[in-house]
Amino acid sequence: MFANTYTTIHSLISLAAIAAGVPALLGLFGARLPQLLTTLFIALAVATSATGFGFPFNGLLPSYVVGVIALVILAAAIFARYFAHYAGAWRWIYAASITASLYLLVFVGIAQAFAKIPVLQNAAPTQSELPFAITQIAVLVIFIILGILAGRAFHRSEEHTSELQSQNRI
Repeated sequence: MFANTYTTIHSLISLAAIAAGVPALLGLFGARLPQLLTTLFIALAVATSATGFGFPFNGLLPSYVVGVIALVILAAAIFARYFAHYAGAWRWIYAASITASLYLLVFVGIAQAFAKIPVLQNAAPTQSELPFAITQIAVLVIFIILGILAGRAFHRSEEHTSELQSQNRI
């Protein structure tokens, strides 16, 4: 019973992180969105990765590797935003980190969908079949493009930087 409840909570946190991650990514393109959404995304993404380590450990699984990578990327985003205040290279590191964090959540979400949704499971029962590979490659390409565009859009401007820094102090 506990395992089912834990899995449900972990899944809900993951879905909420993805939902908050979309506006966080849009914010990199200059969308005027409350900074609370980005803070919420980072917190939920950290919670998703952290709770992923609470499942029974049966050896080093790919999910643990993805979790560690996600936490390292999120640490870079947190440092870039709250400590470096987007100074210099930390601007593009922040944009790349937010994009990569959202991508990893979506990547895992796709893997879970192929594992649990019958029609997808039938299309790729071992997740080594072509439908799974095409889906993951397409999503990766989309996120690479979004990451490049977000990095460019999140350009250095004194007015924008001052506004972001003052919002981060709230």
